[in-house]
Amino acid sequence: MFSMSSEWKNLKKMKKIIMTKDSVSNHLLELRSRLLRVFALFGILSLIGFPFATQIYSFVAAPLIEILPIGTTMIATEVASPFMAPIKLVLYLAMLFSMPWLFFQIWMFTSPGLYENEKKLTAPLMLSTVVLFFCGAAFAFFVVCPIIFNFFISMSPDTIQVMTDINQYLNFVLKLVFAFGVAFEIPVATVLLIKSGITSKTSLSKSRPYLIIFFLVVGMLLTPPDIFSQLFLAVPMWLLFEIGLLLSKK
Repeated sequence: MFSMSSEWKNLKKMKKIIMTKDSVSNHLLELRSRLLRVFALFGILSLIGFPFATQIYSFVAAPLIEILPIGTTMIATEVASPFMAPIKLVLYLAMLFSMPWLFFQIWMFTSPGLYENEKKLTAPLMLSTVVLFFCGAAFAFFVVCPIIFNFFISMSPDTIQVMTDINQYLNFVLKLVFAFGVAFEIPVATVLLIKSGITSKTSLSKSRPYLIIFFLVVGMLLTPPDIFSQLFLAVPMWLLFEIGLLLSKK
């Protein structure tokens, strides 16, 4: 009798282990499936963009080309740059525009395990993360870049002919766009820190002077080595932090 009871318990344990393994396998398969969808969109966007790579690069280079002195133009200092720079830009843009689809897939994967109140918090945060990143990228490209380029060119000596390398220009713009995109996530980060209980609204308010110094340091690290680029990043970060505090309820 004791032996049969023991065997029955062992069978129940084995059944639980098998069910757990099946559950983990199903989750991994679903995760792989959703990641493949993201990679598929990235591939499709890249293939669509490749035939128009030159035109896309011309659009991105427009803020600089429009203010270059008469008789000057952009140059390529490497043999492969005229081909690789536009391709690199297309791949970056494909990754950028795949982000909303990536966040949607993450949401679809995680939402079944969330409580209703967690869903009400997570969904707006994911949406605002995507929107704020693109707002930051657009602000960097359409507002900050023209001002910075105009300043640099106006400050160049009369004896120097400005002829920017296409690869260096692309790296400069992508770095600036990415830095501003990440910086515009500060309201989301602020709300999450307060909602999760890691810190309080009062503590963050009291830490304002130190955070402003931190924003200046981040601006110095993520932007080109000039005071204007750093301030153009640090000031919006501070304002966005204040917005995050206003949106937080406690």
